[in-house]
Amino acid sequence: MMNSLIAKYAAHLGASATVVGIVVSMFAVTALVLKIISGPAIDTFNRRFILIIATLVMAFAFLGYSISDRIPVLILFRLLQGSSMAFTATCCLTLVAESLPPNKTASGIGIFSTAQAASMAVGPPFALALADYFGYKITFMIGSCMMLFAAFMAFQINFSFIRTKKFRISMENIVAKESVLPAALMFFLSMTACVINSFLILFAGVQQVANIGYYFTVYAGTLVITRPLAGYLTDRLGLVRILIPAMAFFAGAFVIISYAASLPVFLLAAFVSAFGFGACHPIIQTYSMKCVPAQRRGAASSTNYIGLDLGNLAGPVIAGLLVDRFSYPLMWRIMIFPVAFALLLVFINRSKIDNVFNK
Repeated sequence: MMNSLIAKYAAHLGASATVVGIVVSMFAVTALVLKIISGPAIDTFNRRFILIIATLVMAFAFLGYSISDRIPVLILFRLLQGSSMAFTATCCLTLVAESLPPNKTASGIGIFSTAQAASMAVGPPFALALADYFGYKITFMIGSCMMLFAAFMAFQINFSFIRTKKFRISMENIVAKESVLPAALMFFLSMTACVINSFLILFAGVQQVANIGYYFTVYAGTLVITRPLAGYLTDRLGLVRILIPAMAFFAGAFVIISYAASLPVFLLAAFVSAFGFGACHPIIQTYSMKCVPAQRRGAASSTNYIGLDLGNLAGPVIAGLLVDRFSYPLMWRIMIFPVAFALLLVFINRSKIDNVFNK
């Protein structure tokens, strides 16, 4: 809800495309900085309590959006949301990885990722409909209430915790060097992927295409199929054989968007993209978890999300500058280059990737 709504709200407050990109990406600043704490904390303290506290902080950030009537205030609460996301996503991925048997890691994370797919199907069109009917402020308050409910649900997680080490901030606890390659892949892919949340709705407005919220519904509906399927195939065929065609699909989706002038073409791009980044994301997360022993999964998860956050930070800013300097269609095509870099990394390291994944 929030990722699709923040860009539109910033534009509503009078922000240019460049400023919209900055507002959207600001959450990645605090998400990155607090990775210094989140990785070691998740490997040391009770992850269930960490998840509860972080979710409550996010609820407060969404409430803050409802009182933001200027861009600087909006950025402030966007930074607060990022501080929460430094813990929530990393903590969830670590909890999931711990609950899965080694031979079903990719399949399990693929199923876990369908929860994201379901939220993507409901969230953006629901947020846009609520904003049209109630306005932005009420919609942000509704999002805050939903996060309070999520915190309540986190209380129900059945997680046995025994503290085995002291909390210590060190580079080894923040970054797992074994997971740097999957983090680099995530950086390049997320740099491109986050542009959709930042600018697709605005681009559809320029193209005078109505009901663009259905893009997210089609994308997420397809993810319900592609993510478990990608995990299943990865466990059986290997990561490289699935990752390369998925990246090709992702690049193709951006080509389609750059030429889109009607809703059916946008929906085709959504379908193709679900076989692209939608499949890449859980596969790379699985690879990151496979790179380290169980006791260092917090650091590996942190490393993975550092790559994701850096991509989320750079992507919207670069895309906004490209829109202001050139045009939307050219921006979509230029943003394919990070995907090409990720594909090159996979080709160069394909033997290393398969050795890690199959061990």
